[in-house]
Amino acid sequence: AVHGLRQPLHSARHLVAFGGQLGKVLLGDTLHQPNPQDARFQDPSWRLNPFYRRTLQPYLAWQKQLLAWIDESNLDCDDRARARFLVALLSDAVAPSNSLINPLAVKELFNTGGISLLNGVRHLLEDLVHNGGMRSQVNKTAFEIRRNLATTQGAVVFRNEVLELIQYKPLGERQYAKPLLIVPPQINKYYIFDLSPEKSFLQYGLKNNLEVFVISWRNPDAQHREWGLSTYVEALDQAIEVSREITGSRSVNLAGACAGGLTVAALLGHLQVRRQLRKVSSVTYLVSLLDSQMESAAMLFADEQTLESRKRRSYQHGVLDGRDMAKVFAWMRPNDLIWNYWVNNYLLGRQPPALDILYWNNDNTRLPAAFQGELLDLFKLNPLTRAGALELSGTAVDLGKVPIDSFHDAGITDHFTPWDAVYRSALLLGGQRRFILSNTGHIQSILNPPGNPKACYFENDKLSSDPRAWYYDAKREEGSWW
Repeated sequence: AVHGLRQPLHSARHLVAFGGQLGKVLLGDTLHQPNPQDARFQDPSWRLNPFYRRTLQPYLAWQKQLLAWIDESNLDCDDRARARFLVALLSDAVAPSNSLINPLAVKELFNTGGISLLNGVRHLLEDLVHNGGMRSQVNKTAFEIRRNLATTQGAVVFRNEVLELIQYKPLGERQYAKPLLIVPPQINKYYIFDLSPEKSFLQYGLKNNLEVFVISWRNPDAQHREWGLSTYVEALDQAIEVSREITGSRSVNLAGACAGGLTVAALLGHLQVRRQLRKVSSVTYLVSLLDSQMESAAMLFADEQTLESRKRRSYQHGVLDGRDMAKVFAWMRPNDLIWNYWVNNYLLGRQPPALDILYWNNDNTRLPAAFQGELLDLFKLNPLTRAGALELSGTAVDLGKVPIDSFHDAGITDHFTPWDAVYRSALLLGGQRRFILSNTGHIQSILNPPGNPKACYFENDKLSSDPRAWYYDAKREEGSWW
């Protein structure tokens, strides 16, 4: 608003342009077409019905003029990106598809004799009372741990204050000598690797004769506010020792996902200084961000004052509630993660979908205040890209001195850990490195079982310093990377 007052002629020009387009719309002209991929306006009524066409056209014209006003202003790059993000949030929120006149909602109202409206009100009240006002993304009554999720047979073989170590029952008589130890992110539950049997990474590994262990992180509360990255690294080191002792193997293969991969990398840097890397044979990094230099909506607002405010709030509560982080992620993709469910749950009065991935994604845990603060510092200061910039339990971490072979997986549509940043993360490490780019998003790039006809990935053995150059020469491979 302030910027608009400082450039009155610039603002007036776009206002006049919008007024002219609005007049043409009222006369029946169709000036703009929604993106063919935009699911909000797929119903033919938006194009064919005069009322809906006249409702949609002003919205599209207003949206176009707002973005043009931003792009033609004298804002710097960062402010322009912030403005585009905020305008996108606003325009998504006021989209006519989110109102009661949505043609799908009107049809459902007549088809159900008004029942859809009553169901929508009931769903809204339930979310206000039980879900902090956020739209429910999944029908939680459809799932239950050990009944239709996390059904692979296993047992806890070790426990310390920070984690439990689960060993899974082999499916064959013979297993590879070196076990696989899987490290999930601290903000989520371990069973991302063991959803339905056909999506279970654990069962896939067991069927291929792997000895599999998985970390289950403790869900911390306020008394654990001082747990930091060093706490998790030391606990993980203990789990490695137990895995070696149980299997009789001199070393283990590690697989870390998201923040779990970050924890693994920090541990390896720590072990390298202590000359104990022999206990790890190889590492798989799944959507793991070590180089935090990236273009992300969340980073646009990561100024010093905001970060310090978040740290203080976490220390006051002792933990960061996973639901708060889920809200941040949801507002990064509001059409998919907020307004989609607004329409389905409230306007159409339907139950949210029963998807195992969504159930897991909504089964949030908490992060200790100290660890959350360290993560914020890692993303702001990017210390892992500089030798010795991160100190961990008295050791200076240098990932370039970690000569362990590694495999890296990223998702081309990942909004949380952008693939080019994950690619640059792979370049920080020593040893032989293999990077593949899945044609999916954050979670789906991990859960990529064989048999999906739409699955593919890109691979290029030559790791260029430029992610785009690597992608340009990459070869498309059909099927799963598993």
